[in-house]
Amino acid sequence: MCAAVSAGGGRAAARRLGRARATAGVSQVHSTAGLPRRSRRRKSIAIAYESGQGDGAEQGTSEPQRPRWEPRDWRQQLEHIREMRRSRDAPVDEMGVERCYDSSAPPQVMRYQVLLSLMLSSQTKDQVTSAAMLRLRQHGLTVDSILQMDDATLGQIIYPVGFWRNKVKYIKQTTAILKEKYGGDIPRTVEELVQLPGVGPKMAHLAMNIAWDSVSGIAVDTHVHRITNRLKWVKKETRHPEETRVALEDWLPRDLWREINWLLVGFGQQTCLPVHPRCNECLNQDICPAAKRQ
Repeated sequence: MCAAVSAGGGRAAARRLGRARATAGVSQVHSTAGLPRRSRRRKSIAIAYESGQGDGAEQGTSEPQRPRWEPRDWRQQLEHIREMRRSRDAPVDEMGVERCYDSSAPPQVMRYQVLLSLMLSSQTKDQVTSAAMLRLRQHGLTVDSILQMDDATLGQIIYPVGFWRNKVKYIKQTTAILKEKYGGDIPRTVEELVQLPGVGPKMAHLAMNIAWDSVSGIAVDTHVHRITNRLKWVKKETRHPEETRVALEDWLPRDLWREINWLLVGFGQQTCLPVHPRCNECLNQDICPAAKRQ
């Protein structure tokens, strides 16, 4: 009797619990009915894919790209500079790095001579660099000949290039590394080139261009740095050449990177001088921000 009552009571309790749960469920539905839909759904996150990536992503989920910043009148300014450089008679054209190596030498030797001419050219006029390279080539300019040469002789040959004592040390150290680590050749990446003593970013990018025929970046020297700041080819004024390089590469089309150094160096040697620029002879005088302040 007690067991039957207990069982019946259990079934009754179960029925009461079921009714309570059903009532609670209805109550919960009514309690959420007035809430905004977003609180009851998981938020979807739109992911912007680069072109060629994100297979399966729905079209239209990518955020529209903002127009890339570019300086005012830069295309016209560039065409004017090309016109002013048409004669190719600046020092860089006649005695620049591309004129300093022995074009009849084996490729590995030519690349080494390109790198050495770049190391000598820092803080040195093209005329002085060219003369120093000619004297070095007369002594047989190879990795082995430099390693066999004593420091005093090397110093006498390259004098009076700027900071010639430091360059003697850097040339010897770099040449030893090339012999030991690269089999007498030069590295073929910017990252490796800038690890060599006496080699900076500008030299590395020029070495990639001239020695390896590879455009790795814009080579920015004092001329390129000065002129691009005068033309406002940077969003805000830059203080160092490496800052200028980054700023230029952010907007300048890559197919123009190779010629910018050559164009602006010669332009800076002949017209857009560091002191007393010849604005009255410049085709950009009416559209150059710096010329308007003269």
